[in-house]
Amino acid sequence: MKRTIVGAIVGGLLIFIWQSFSWTMLDMHRPAQDYTPKQDTIMSFLNANLDEGGYLMPSVPKGTSADEMMKKGEANQGKPWGFVQLHKHYNFSMNDMYMNMGKGLLIDIVMVWMLCWIISRWARTSFFSVFIACIFTGLIVFINQPLNTYMWYQIFDVKADLTDALAGWGLCGVWLGWWMKK
Repeated sequence: MKRTIVGAIVGGLLIFIWQSFSWTMLDMHRPAQDYTPKQDTIMSFLNANLDEGGYLMPSVPKGTSADEMMKKGEANQGKPWGFVQLHKHYNFSMNDMYMNMGKGLLIDIVMVWMLCWIISRWARTSFFSVFIACIFTGLIVFINQPLNTYMWYQIFDVKADLTDALAGWGLCGVWLGWWMKK
């Protein structure tokens, strides 16, 4: 039990540290959250014309027939499109940021604990088998969300997400490979 808990805490911390570097100092996710000097004009327009929610544009109203969807899709071929997430109230405080960082660290620890629990049930482990299990876990995490999202919406930071999966889970794999081997 001690091996699993210590492995999860340190492994989760390593993933969290990598994610912190990736989003801050390395600024790898900038392409998905870039700045525009027109932001005040755009936000004013969106706020005046949309309710809070997510919008894919161009799109069709709910209940549109498949034939109409196909016609709309063909008519928009090659034209600009966008995905907007509009929130009516921006709430930022350092307390919120620290709380979200704490939740992120807890999530990382829980993910690594689940993997440690599986590894602890193996009859034999080696550095390599544990390391590869961590890399595969990172790839599963990446394929499940960022890659599936990219296939539909071409998110601009998919390469950063892949790097996060391989680097963060790779660091975790080096640690757990050493810590969990029997």
